[in-house]
Amino acid sequence: MKQTVYITGADRGLGLALTEVFLKSNFKVFAGRYMNDWPELDELKEEFGEDLDIVSLDVTDQKSVDEAAKYIENNAGQLDILINNAAAYKDRSEDIFGEFNYEDMMKLFDTNVFGPLRVSQSVVPLLMKGNRKILANISSEAASLTDSWRKKEYGYCMSKSALNMQLTILQNQLKEFGVKVLAFHPGYVKTYIFGEFNPDATIDAIESATGIKEQILKSPAIEEHMYIDYQGNKLNW
Repeated sequence: MKQTVYITGADRGLGLALTEVFLKSNFKVFAGRYMNDWPELDELKEEFGEDLDIVSLDVTDQKSVDEAAKYIENNAGQLDILINNAAAYKDRSEDIFGEFNYEDMMKLFDTNVFGPLRVSQSVVPLLMKGNRKILANISSEAASLTDSWRKKEYGYCMSKSALNMQLTILQNQLKEFGVKVLAFHPGYVKTYIFGEFNPDATIDAIESATGIKEQILKSPAIEEHMYIDYQGNKLNW
C-alpha cells in the first residue's frame, strides 16, 4: 500500500503545490478542497487518477472536518502524514491608530488556529496507525515572539503564534505515541494568501513545497526542534 498524506487547503497556492510534489513522490494524497471553482485539483486528478482523492473540506466546520476524516478512514484505514495548510489572511493594513475589524480577526483565529486543531483531532487515531506519524503545519515566521518586527498585521501574527503554542502542546501529548509535530515557515511564497496572486513574493510555491516535503521525509526525531523553515533552518519561538 502507498504511503498516505492528507493536505488541507489544497485548492491553489502552496496546498496545490504540496499535493503535486507528494503525488510525484508516489504518495496517495487526500486533498482538502474548499473552493470548487478552481480547476487545478481536477487537472491533477486526471493525471494521477486513484492516487489523488479530492475531499470537500471547510476547516471551520466540524461536520465537514469529521466527514473528511471518516472518508480517509474508510478508504485508507491509516494516515502517514497530515499537513495542516489551510489558512486565511485578512488584516494587512490594520494598526493601533486605525480601526480593527474584530469580526475578521476572529475569523482568522477560527481558520488559522481552531481549523488545524479540528483537523488534527479528527485524524490523530489514523496517524497513530501510520508508519511515518508526521503532523505537519504551515505556520509562519510571523508567529515568532523573539523575532517579531511587524507594526501591523495583528490578527494574522497573533493567530500564527497561537497555532505555534497549540503545536507545542500537541507535541507534548503525542510524543509518547511516536507522533512528530512540525511547524513550518514556508518562506515568502508566490501564492494567493492576500486574496489575489502575489507576484512580489520571493519563491515559487513548488520550491517551498519541495523543501517542506524533503524535511518531512527526513522523519525528524521527536526531540528535534519543531519550528523550522522549508529548508530545515531553525526558527526562534
